[in-house]
Amino acid sequence: MNISPVAPKHRAFAPAAYPGIEGRVVLNTGGASGIGRAMANAFARHGAHLMLLDIDESGLAAAKDELLAKYEGIQVETVVASITSEEAVERACAATDQRFGRIDILLNNAGISMNKPSLELTGEEWRRAIDIDLSGVWYCSQAAAKRMIAQGGGAILSTASMWGVSTAPSRLAYCAAKAGVVSLTKVLAAEWAKYAIRVNALCPGYISTSLLESLVNSGRIDGAALLERTPLSRFGTPEEMAEAALFLVSDASAFTTGHALVSDGGWTADGF
Repeated sequence: MNISPVAPKHRAFAPAAYPGIEGRVVLNTGGASGIGRAMANAFARHGAHLMLLDIDESGLAAAKDELLAKYEGIQVETVVASITSEEAVERACAATDQRFGRIDILLNNAGISMNKPSLELTGEEWRRAIDIDLSGVWYCSQAAAKRMIAQGGGAILSTASMWGVSTAPSRLAYCAAKAGVVSLTKVLAAEWAKYAIRVNALCPGYISTSLLESLVNSGRIDGAALLERTPLSRFGTPEEMAEAALFLVSDASAFTTGHALVSDGGWTADGF
């Protein structure tokens, strides 16, 4: 009997349509690149109104130009801000409210990687990872929720990571921050359900972004080893993560809150 492995054949990714997105106002942090930019395209495709927030001014301008060129009649604005500043986050939410009159959906995408042996991790690097990957998510969630409560509800989706539900060596600060995002999601979902605010998290595995490319090219991670370790034998795409985001904030998932959806090609399912 031949038991040699056969290369798997996977069905191609196919975008779907989700109810309750058209006309909704979306504040999307980290919207200039990567998963955040893919989400901007996915929500624009559904007719949402977008406020893109990032510290990358040129990236924001390019993202806005792309959306305006691709989606006729789309309404999109940008705001340059750091999510580590409560004051900057409040100004960004106020700008969204002033431009569109409300915030229906918050997409917490802004974040950084932190891949370093724990004994070499500096206090400054630890604080930076926690400030951006965890505290920034909280600042944005609180500021948006205050407006959602006043308007009668909303949806918050935070991009965590598979490392928020699992662990790996040399990723202490990143794992701790992303696990914090998962825990924050569950607490807020339980606390804010009475205000008709749903709070969920998305936990991607290794996704083909410029960030992953830079980590592979710098030798900080082994791309070939990652593919071999992933049961689906490939990296995910930003568009696939955007599709999961659409579902989690749409009316199709109206009974889902406090959930951390893992989309990692089977990584965390395979204990070996």
